[in-house]
Amino acid sequence: MKRFLLIVLLTALLSSCASLEWSAARIDEEADRALGQFGEQIDEADIFLGQASGFLVFPRVIKAGIGVGAETGEGVLRINSRSVEYYRTTSGSIGFQAGAQAKSMVIVFLTQSALDTFRKSNGWRVGIDGSVAMIDVGIGKSIDTDNIRDPVVGFVFSSRGLMYNLTFEGSRFTKLQK
Repeated sequence: MKRFLLIVLLTALLSSCASLEWSAARIDEEADRALGQFGEQIDEADIFLGQASGFLVFPRVIKAGIGVGAETGEGVLRINSRSVEYYRTTSGSIGFQAGAQAKSMVIVFLTQSALDTFRKSNGWRVGIDGSVAMIDVGIGKSIDTDNIRDPVVGFVFSSRGLMYNLTFEGSRFTKLQK
């Protein structure tokens, strides 16, 4: 019974976060701050992003769960440093996990083909419509572009809180309608 009540509470909490009216200006402002943090934490981040075909910035993604988890956040797709579309990421999971966390994510499309596939999809799902290689670099480290062979790579940074279970698997990205 406790587990059921927890699931209902988590669902209600994350649904209320997802249903808040989104604003392009707010997302852009928060994305600019997140990209600033990304650049501070990872050397040569600006050069790396400048070479990408496009990238998604999710300034704040909230994940919570105990056994059953849910995650949501809003972000922007940028091409040539311009905001072109806005997206929501959502995922749910069942398994060994506990805690709550807010984090920032950047997902980089290194090829035009990968970016086109993402943009043409109707609810792109990691692991089904494409895969995202998670790059783990510490603060003050550089991105070794010589070793990145995947067309889509993701970074998680500025994590706040504690959450066991960190992955992109099962995440779904849907375009926000104006």
